[in-house]
Amino acid sequence: MNKKLVGLFHLILVFVLLLSACSGGNESAPSESGGTVSEEDKQGGTLVYGRGADAVSLDPINVTDGESIRVTHNIFETLLEYDENLELQPKLATEYNSSEDGLTWTFQLREGVKFHDGTDFNADAVVFNFERWMDPENPYHKGDFPYYPFLYGGFKGDENHLIEHVKATGEHELEIKLKRKTAPFLSYLAISMFGIASPAAIEQYEGEVNEQPVGTGPFVFEEWSRNNTITLAKNPDYWMEGKPYLDKVIFQVIPENSARLNALQTGEIDVLDGMNATDTNVVEETQGLELLKRPSFNIGYMAFNTEKEPFDDPKVRQAINMAINKEEIVNAFYNGLADTATSPLPPSLWGYDDTLEPYEYNVEEAKKLLAEAGYENGFETELYTMSNPRPYMPEPVKIAEAIQSDLAEVGITAEIRSSEWATYLDDTKQGKHSMAMYGWTGVMADPDNFLYPNLSKTNTEKPAQNIAFYKSDEFTSLITEARETIDQDKRIELYKQAQQLFQKDAPWVMLAYTTPPLAQVDYVEGYEPHPMTNDLLTDVYLTNQQ
Repeated sequence: MNKKLVGLFHLILVFVLLLSACSGGNESAPSESGGTVSEEDKQGGTLVYGRGADAVSLDPINVTDGESIRVTHNIFETLLEYDENLELQPKLATEYNSSEDGLTWTFQLREGVKFHDGTDFNADAVVFNFERWMDPENPYHKGDFPYYPFLYGGFKGDENHLIEHVKATGEHELEIKLKRKTAPFLSYLAISMFGIASPAAIEQYEGEVNEQPVGTGPFVFEEWSRNNTITLAKNPDYWMEGKPYLDKVIFQVIPENSARLNALQTGEIDVLDGMNATDTNVVEETQGLELLKRPSFNIGYMAFNTEKEPFDDPKVRQAINMAINKEEIVNAFYNGLADTATSPLPPSLWGYDDTLEPYEYNVEEAKKLLAEAGYENGFETELYTMSNPRPYMPEPVKIAEAIQSDLAEVGITAEIRSSEWATYLDDTKQGKHSMAMYGWTGVMADPDNFLYPNLSKTNTEKPAQNIAFYKSDEFTSLITEARETIDQDKRIELYKQAQQLFQKDAPWVMLAYTTPPLAQVDYVEGYEPHPMTNDLLTDVYLTNQQ
């Protein structure tokens, strides 16, 4: 593992690099110390990335959680990708165009790319992946494949399935034909869940690639010790010449925020994701550490299970929205790195409705609504929460305790039930909860990604992504029409109508929009936290290699 060197070593390193730059040598880049770092000097080393929870699966098509995607995004690549400015860029597809009717899309694929097992990436490989994803009868269609029906209207054979066909029209040319116009279609191809896997590996492991991921990305899967570490090694045949720089990346699970910060301070880890907001001050005051901020692109909320009494009554849900002091929660647990939330869309995303009237904190009005619903004396219930920190919820148990205290003021006794991340996801998707802490970080820059997976009635079949089990025909109709409308102004109007309806029906208590803090040691260079949390480590290097 790389340790932080200080004092004399830094002075010597700067002097050596300056001499190297003056003598010609390799192409070089500026360093933090004001000298330069050559491409050769960037090579090597192991980065230890500390985080609060383990991945659920390393088969990207079978996950929706950020901890899994954080790893798989460095193993697999998609046809297109979102850059740090949330603009679509080419990846495994270098060019694309569509027919006049917007239904037939042709993609030119990158040549000279190989999967980690040495087999060729080509159009047939992409077709193989789509067939696995979309066809429940495919022998390699093993798992839930949750994101595919969110986006493509079900699977092959379903009435609303979006895709007419996916076929290779050349070794590196692909055609995808849609049954209807779909405004965010290109965005779908940039979602990490649709990373292209090696057909040979899928066949070898008979579709059970959860622990045998083989992609085209900058890093190769090496080892997974559950709830401890995932180790990736440099892809020596990566198509970007000279990259990645690192020899290895280790994703280290340290559940407690304070323990993770201590590990950063002692040099056990090099990057820290997820911390108590108040600890940002500690990082800023500690020599050798650097505070980073992930651009805000998330929502944090508490979902009601609307299939269970009394949460099937909108008045109860509205009352609880008024009973929770959201501003106090944000002030207490986010240290200035969050704003109170109103909409299920983040303010940074187009389509956000800034005219929504928030539920103001009002204990007396909450009591009045509960009485009108027949719960004058309150009731007993359960509040589920994850034990691990999330980007939208840095201290989930403490936030749940604050909500528990607020609910007690209106006569509601809430027992807190906490579990680790993978178990928590399973329990809530199966609808075991009455109320549950939750959140979402966008994986594409389109309102469809926030609203359709989490609130469409089509996503309430267990295991459900819509854990509120909100089944509004009107809401689903609005977001479906928006998905199939090309004119963005019209889409915005439809999304605003949907947000107004959401506000009235109150299937969630909106809590916060956050700017998640991270930290690193000062010898880590090139790490840029991505708004969607799918951080690529291709350009990361260490300046203190031993």
